[in-house]
Amino acid sequence: MGGFFGVASHEDCVFDLFFGVDYHSHLGTRRAGLAVYDPKTGFEKSIHNIENSPFRTKFFKESNEMHGTIGIGCISDFEAQPIIVRSRHGTYGITSVGKINNAEEIVANHIDKHTHFFEMQNGTINQTELVAAIIDQKENFIDGIRYVQELIDGSMSLLILTSKGIYCARDKYGRTPVTIGCKKGSYCASFESFAYLNLGYTDYRELQPGEIVIMDADGVKTLVGASGQHKVCTFLWVYYGYPSTSYEGVNVEQMRYRCGACLAKRDADDPKPDCVAGVPDSGMAHAIGYANTSGVTFARPFVKYTPTWPRSFMPTHQNKRKLIAKMKLIPLHNLIEGKKLLMIDDSIVRGTQLKETTEFLYESGAKEVHIRTGCPPIVFGCKYLNFSSSNSEMELITRRVIAELEGENPPKEVLQEYTDPNSEKYQKMLASIKKKLHFTSLKYLRLDDMLNSTGLPHDQLCTYCWTGKE
Repeated sequence: MGGFFGVASHEDCVFDLFFGVDYHSHLGTRRAGLAVYDPKTGFEKSIHNIENSPFRTKFFKESNEMHGTIGIGCISDFEAQPIIVRSRHGTYGITSVGKINNAEEIVANHIDKHTHFFEMQNGTINQTELVAAIIDQKENFIDGIRYVQELIDGSMSLLILTSKGIYCARDKYGRTPVTIGCKKGSYCASFESFAYLNLGYTDYRELQPGEIVIMDADGVKTLVGASGQHKVCTFLWVYYGYPSTSYEGVNVEQMRYRCGACLAKRDADDPKPDCVAGVPDSGMAHAIGYANTSGVTFARPFVKYTPTWPRSFMPTHQNKRKLIAKMKLIPLHNLIEGKKLLMIDDSIVRGTQLKETTEFLYESGAKEVHIRTGCPPIVFGCKYLNFSSSNSEMELITRRVIAELEGENPPKEVLQEYTDPNSEKYQKMLASIKKKLHFTSLKYLRLDDMLNSTGLPHDQLCTYCWTGKE
């Protein structure tokens, strides 16, 4: 995943840019970058690896030495960006959020055969570099951005830094957000809507799917109107989004409260646990919603020790990785010993971490550990966002279990039967996952409850990873 931030100001923009990008640190842990333009000195950029140190630490020098009135920056889990390009359109900077499934096909069929690309460490092309190359096939930025949206299979939102302003473009289906903020003398564009509030900006508006605008210090001008197609990534609310952010006017924290309430209502006839707790951090709001609705006491039977764990640094040896992951969790034995605990996590992807958390609770004296999740079972790999560094669906706990029940490579129609909570196959899958991960009981949030919790029309939400339907 990743997030970006851009600023156009009459004054130096680096302070706002630095903190605006930093507020996206929850969206990525590998690479980060800043690019600015100053009328006197031109373009400047800096990119750092942030795997073992937070953004603020790595970019402290740039925050004092970089200068410019226009700038863009990003946090990324994959490619190094933003990049600076010199092309037929002049010099510009570009950063992107999204996923391109047909990169090799685009290079082979649409990009000049004499063009070269720098290969990333994993053998793939930097997708932001590819987006720039696609744009450069057309006569201007507007046609180039529209060409990007036409060619790619996946999703793409982007910011382009030029000497005159920032082109902002939201994915044609609106899978990822682009929100504009404003204050006297400045405008900003942000993935997360809260990222500019403490910098003195107020909400201006959210770009619509497919919309392209140009933003400078004096305002925002629409260049291409909305596509009229809406398929917002529902996982933004479930997992990615910070509690203080909103997408399509729907706050993340409140949506998670409602999901927790739905889980509690489905459990109304079940025996009550001694307490309900959220798996830190994104499961906490679900647990509060559950507790408020059910009357079950909310508690924190374990906490994350965060002062010295600002990033998820992990040694290369797997046995040490597991130890480090466990060392972050500090048990509160008085709240665990002999207790029937109900834990809520935002989702179960591979299941490895939640299994270790459950074993950690049993080792700390828990009598029972019941698990609830804030979204339905993830059965299909995401086609539209870089959800994981691996594209293998067999890493999903659901797919491993389904392979055991059906054999490898079952048809999509069979897979979709496992997404129906009323089907026998669904119940068999849950029973197997519960056994594998050593849960006392397991229930997932139903798809209809999750979608209702957003308050948005269901057909405006992307649910591909849960249903396999586009």
